[in-house]
Amino acid sequence: MNGLEIVSTIVVMNVVYVSLFTIRIILVMKARRLLAALISMAEVFIYLMALNIVLKNIDEPINLAAYCLGWGAGVWLGIKIEEWLALGYTTLQIVVDHEANLLPLQLREKGFGVTSWLAEGRDGPRLVMQVLAKRNQEKNLMKLIENIAPKAFVISYEPRTFRGGFWTKILKR
Repeated sequence: MNGLEIVSTIVVMNVVYVSLFTIRIILVMKARRLLAALISMAEVFIYLMALNIVLKNIDEPINLAAYCLGWGAGVWLGIKIEEWLALGYTTLQIVVDHEANLLPLQLREKGFGVTSWLAEGRDGPRLVMQVLAKRNQEKNLMKLIENIAPKAFVISYEPRTFRGGFWTKILKR
């Protein structure tokens, strides 16, 4: 292999390795044990192959730079892949003026489970809603909220586990 082939190989292998590493970590956090274990086998094989190439050619600083470039690009790509996969669920807490009391009904009509309650804010009564959705629906849900209630205050977070309620009935079907 010539110098350019070595550099290209190191970059590509590290992009693939670190992307798999990133996805595996996310799968572990989401308790997808079997898939994480399978990915880890491919990940470590690619890692060892790339490291072997780098160590055999460590006298060239460009190879180390290629390793670093591949690492950074792999992190970026791994995050993009995870966003595309959008595994798991998201919970949105939505706070709107009390006058926007049709929002829960509109969200329910779109198929979302909504729990709502009245609260008191600095400037008066507020309507607070909690909506659980699949992560791959989060962007559409945010757009829907933006269109219906552009002044809504929205917090998004990922629930680790949940039990009972609207979603578990749907998941059992």
